[in-house]
Amino acid sequence: MNITASMVKELRERTGAGMMECKKALQTTDGDIDLAIENLRKIGLAKADKKASRIAAEGMIAIATNEQADKAVMLEVNSETDFVAKADEFKEFAAKAAGAVLDSDIQDIDGLNNFELDGKTIEQNRQELIAKLGENVSVRRFAKIAVGDVVGSYSHGGKIGVLVGLKGGNDELAKDIAMHIAASKPLALDESGVPAEILKKEREIFVAQAKESGKPDAIIEKMIDGKIKKFISEIILLGQSFVKAPDKTVGKLLTESKAEVLEFSRLEVGEGIEKKPENFADEVMAQIK
Repeated sequence: MNITASMVKELRERTGAGMMECKKALQTTDGDIDLAIENLRKIGLAKADKKASRIAAEGMIAIATNEQADKAVMLEVNSETDFVAKADEFKEFAAKAAGAVLDSDIQDIDGLNNFELDGKTIEQNRQELIAKLGENVSVRRFAKIAVGDVVGSYSHGGKIGVLVGLKGGNDELAKDIAMHIAASKPLALDESGVPAEILKKEREIFVAQAKESGKPDAIIEKMIDGKIKKFISEIILLGQSFVKAPDKTVGKLLTESKAEVLEFSRLEVGEGIEKKPENFADEVMAQIK
């Protein structure tokens, strides 16, 4: 059967595969487009499996909120390069996956992967996206907040996402607090949330520094207590200076606004993933190959 340009175009639009791949698939199936689609999907999944071991440390944080502004989700989806993370197909997949978490009772990544969307599971959509974009894509983690009167969110270029649940306050305050969290990266809401091992490690460092001063033990102990207190204020949300008004703490801002932070979460793309050195030229060449 003669394979026409219009047939190749239709197959390409329906699958997102390359022109030559579409032409070969049609030749193999003697022009049967539906069978060609099935074969391309099989090939795509095989390619996806081969790419699954490659490091995916770039990507984006997708955020989804409900109309009532009392529930929100943010989801980290990773790619190998920032080049692919900016692709419309990648952004659309991330947004749909985040929406799936928002509108369901999904509790973990396994549950999300098995969730059916548009007749396919999220995992099947992910594998097809890998085949289409040519590099590994992974759904890494998500956070959901549905507490308090207002849930605010903030995205910094799609690379940092923050959710915050407030009791009292309003949308503007919630967004301001979320923006502050994105910039200042607090470790915990208050002192009770600071891990004991972190305080122990800092105290050991301060003790070693103070002993070199040669001052009496009583003075040294006061010095250490002062440093620990300052350290805690810098890493907890309520003790930090508010980024938009450094003369007051976040705690004071909340008191003035008659509001309370019940919960917050901050995700940053690639956090904790060992990245490989990459530059823009390498990314472009990777896409060409």
